[in-house]
Amino acid sequence: MAKTIAPKSAPETQPALSKHEDFILKYKNTLIGGVVALIVIVAGIIFWNKHKASQLNEAQFAMQAPELQVQLGMTELQQAAGLFGEKEFEMALNGDSTGTTKGLLKIADEYSSTKAGNLANLYAGLCYAHMDKWEEAVKYLEKYDAVGDILISPAALGALGNAYAHVNQLDKAVSTLTKAAEKADNIMLSPLYYIQAGEILESQGKKADALKLYKKVKGMESYTQSSPYVDMIDEYIERATE
Repeated sequence: MAKTIAPKSAPETQPALSKHEDFILKYKNTLIGGVVALIVIVAGIIFWNKHKASQLNEAQFAMQAPELQVQLGMTELQQAAGLFGEKEFEMALNGDSTGTTKGLLKIADEYSSTKAGNLANLYAGLCYAHMDKWEEAVKYLEKYDAVGDILISPAALGALGNAYAHVNQLDKAVSTLTKAAEKADNIMLSPLYYIQAGEILESQGKKADALKLYKKVKGMESYTQSSPYVDMIDEYIERATE
């Protein structure tokens, strides 16, 4: 899933963020892997459906041209996604030197009205996040439209929330991370996003608001002793009540 590291150069008024950076880093790769897996699955399903629907003869070609364009966009997206999976982020964004693989930026532009173009925005945002280019990450993650997508949208919002934190748009970061937690509604992602939002609130001196989020984690119905947050949530609650 999305890269979830606290801002590298937080102001002096943000001790909570830097203090708990190790926790955020611990789950970074898991979250990034999760969102990538979801994107690839969804893209694969869309591509397969388009492939089956595109068994056309010459008489049908003109009528089905828009459908074929969608298929082409998904094919090119999958090629760029392969580079993303190999951590070739610069190449994934701009394409390879031979021109055989189109970059995510061009796909997002040329297929802007299709699902391929939409997903290319999300991939591009994640690429920039990996490259620590946070302004660009925000730009493309904001372009991604997750309406109606219950699988990817929580992780995409989580990625955007963390990107906002990196560019010091802390109020946006809190609201976006909270929204991501609500949409995710599961024991792995929801607590993480609530805790991240709470840490930012603490850094702003809003301990009461942070405490509310920490108590949500503590009180989740599905909260169990096997959760990775069980050993730390009491510490967060205690700190926010001081």
